[in-house]
Amino acid sequence: MVVQIPPSLHSIEEYFALEETADYRSEYRDGEIVPMTGGSINHNQIVVNLIIALTLALREQDYHVYANDLRLWIPRFRQYTYPDVLIIKGEPVFESGRTDTVLNPNIIFEVLSKSTSSRDRGDKFTYYRSIPQFQEYVLIDQYQIHIEQFSKTPEGNWLFSESDAEDGVLTLVSANCQIPHRQIYERVKFDRNE
Repeated sequence: MVVQIPPSLHSIEEYFALEETADYRSEYRDGEIVPMTGGSINHNQIVVNLIIALTLALREQDYHVYANDLRLWIPRFRQYTYPDVLIIKGEPVFESGRTDTVLNPNIIFEVLSKSTSSRDRGDKFTYYRSIPQFQEYVLIDQYQIHIEQFSKTPEGNWLFSESDAEDGVLTLVSANCQIPHRQIYERVKFDRNE
């Protein structure tokens, strides 16, 4: 018989005390503190490419692009996460008393890895959908050209689209911009064993 030991639960105050002194970032999952794994070179290159392409594409609009060091609080599910890239329309709304934790992303990008793919597609998407401003979710494969996109309709439904076309274009409906797949995957090498 295998006995499972439940994870020890921590308060939000304990989580922040750890975050302020740790050499690594952790997510907070309703009492559980989960250290984040390091990213691969492909993961990092895609994030850098996204930040550059999105910043240029949105520079004349009231959107702001933020990278994976900005924490997101999802109150309904008591989750603190670090999306790979997020876009906020207008000014960020911060969690009370904090300047490093936002509440109002419109678009979230996650670069998929073998260890995070299931969670990014499942629980995280469920949590993100509880954010009123949230309009689009983009999942980017780091092992091959493959992009999945979920876009919220005016009726509140989510439309799914995907593409693996090298010459494809990612169209962000809510931000009225387009990013060619080639820009997203520039300098990414799929032959690396990661």
